[in-house]
Amino acid sequence: MKIIHKRIYITLIFILLLISGLGARLVQLQLVSTESFTDKKINLIEGSVKQRTQEMVVDDGRGKFEDKNGQSLTSITHNRLVLFPFLEKMKWPVQQVSEIVGMQPKELTKRLANAKTPVVITKELSHAQVEKINALKVPGVFGIPLKDERPVPLAEHLIGLEAQSKQIIKEKYSDKLKNGAIKSTTPVGISGMQRAFDEFLLPEQESKLLYHVDRLGGPMFGIDVKYTGTANPYYPVSVRTTLDLSAQELVENTLNHYKLKDGGAVLIDIKNNKVIAMASRPSINKKDPFKKQNGSDSVENRLLTPQTPGSIFKTVTAAAALEQNKIQPSFTYNCDKSIYGNNVEEDHQKGQLTFEESFAQSCNATFAQLAKEMLISNPNILEQYADKLGLIQPVGWTGDVFHFEHFKQFLGEKSGRVWTNEREKKVPNAVAQTAIGQLDVKVTPLAVANMMATIARGGEKKQVKAVDALEYKNNTSLYTFKEHELKGDTINKATAASMQQLLKGVVQSEKGTGRRFQTLPYEVAGKSGTAEINVKDDIVNKWFAGYFPADDPKYAMVVVDLNTKSAISPTNSVFYDIVKGMYDLNTR
Repeated sequence: MKIIHKRIYITLIFILLLISGLGARLVQLQLVSTESFTDKKINLIEGSVKQRTQEMVVDDGRGKFEDKNGQSLTSITHNRLVLFPFLEKMKWPVQQVSEIVGMQPKELTKRLANAKTPVVITKELSHAQVEKINALKVPGVFGIPLKDERPVPLAEHLIGLEAQSKQIIKEKYSDKLKNGAIKSTTPVGISGMQRAFDEFLLPEQESKLLYHVDRLGGPMFGIDVKYTGTANPYYPVSVRTTLDLSAQELVENTLNHYKLKDGGAVLIDIKNNKVIAMASRPSINKKDPFKKQNGSDSVENRLLTPQTPGSIFKTVTAAAALEQNKIQPSFTYNCDKSIYGNNVEEDHQKGQLTFEESFAQSCNATFAQLAKEMLISNPNILEQYADKLGLIQPVGWTGDVFHFEHFKQFLGEKSGRVWTNEREKKVPNAVAQTAIGQLDVKVTPLAVANMMATIARGGEKKQVKAVDALEYKNNTSLYTFKEHELKGDTINKATAASMQQLLKGVVQSEKGTGRRFQTLPYEVAGKSGTAEINVKDDIVNKWFAGYFPADDPKYAMVVVDLNTKSAISPTNSVFYDIVKGMYDLNTR
């Protein structure tokens, strides 16, 4: 018996120790380590609440991009009916709700069947319908404005992408991560203006609809669905761009209509040098944005990347010749010859042309000859005038913004170039090719558009803006981006006036390369360009750059179709339709 009693005592002691251990563990879990459990610092209170809470994110809290009139460029807001899962186990006025939204009761109950998360009914509601639904005050039934991504992205290369990136957060925001201001899963900007303005756009707090459930998923009575969101009147910040939503849609739709595959278009307001619309192709591969397409990342903005300009560069050669007094009004050039002095094919012969006629009809021999003459006395003449017209240096807005030195609105914008080898300046054939925008010449379409705007303004150089201001949530200003001059010398007013006449002649001349645009409601001035990329396969870059209305310039524009065939390129059609579309927008 003594042995049995001893075993009972040992068992009881073991049970007491076990109960004491469990009690101590409960004390640790519920009282001591509730906010910092284990070496991983797990917050048990938050975890418990999270287990009993289901939520619907209404807004992620990240700053937004708006057009110049305050319209969202990245999302569209729709009024939607939201139903919470616990309604399936409750009696609720489904008949009344269905009558308000114009749907059958069966449709609503069917959508709720076995739902684990809030159900969004995609049918769009009017403001009056939303008010009627919310006036019912039924727990779990809401009419709310929800933001959806635009089905067709606008200015996606310019605005850029946001995504989760632990690497960027570690490199740029380690302090914010440590103090809990952001999480390792917080989306950050990975390209375009999303990346350039990322520190201003980081979310402070999500806006959510929350409801608490019991262990069976039903509502905990007495606890209604609640809205949580930042009460801060200043955040999130909005980026007020210079884009015009209607113009941007016009450009995007036109490029899509003509199926332009590689290249894009940029439209600039000449007076203040602001980008009104910018669209690059190909579209971004959202699944793998940095996957190479035609040798470049799909996120690469073609309008900010140097391209071979072809005859667009004759604008530079012409400006240099005019300002250096190399033009004799009555002198003619033999345009039956190539830049090397050989006879061109009969169907490409143009006969004897004056300087003005040569520019209008894009005679290569004229500009090759002028460049050879000018480089004898000044080997640097072409890059000097390319710089005067803003083609070499980046033209996008840059400056100091708060603690950010040399802040750039256009991340990824590259510099242009005229030569890569100084020795080529002494080679006549190399000079001839350079004069007509071939060989090593590369410029960005944005810089070409800026060149056209500079000429239209009489030679005044400015940096190009894509953002006007950063604005707090309450619409007060956080920062305003002032106009900046583009550094360096520029052409004089007399040269600019002569260039304006030359650019008009391209369209107005009977044989001008831009004569197609004579029928537009806006008079156009501009220059065409066909750059040879692969002679064997007849691959070219096809350009048209100009401004309109010619006598009262308001807009400068460039359309470029890269790595295409001249015979099938829609460049001129795209330019034509956008000009006509802008006229319609301004006169409707």
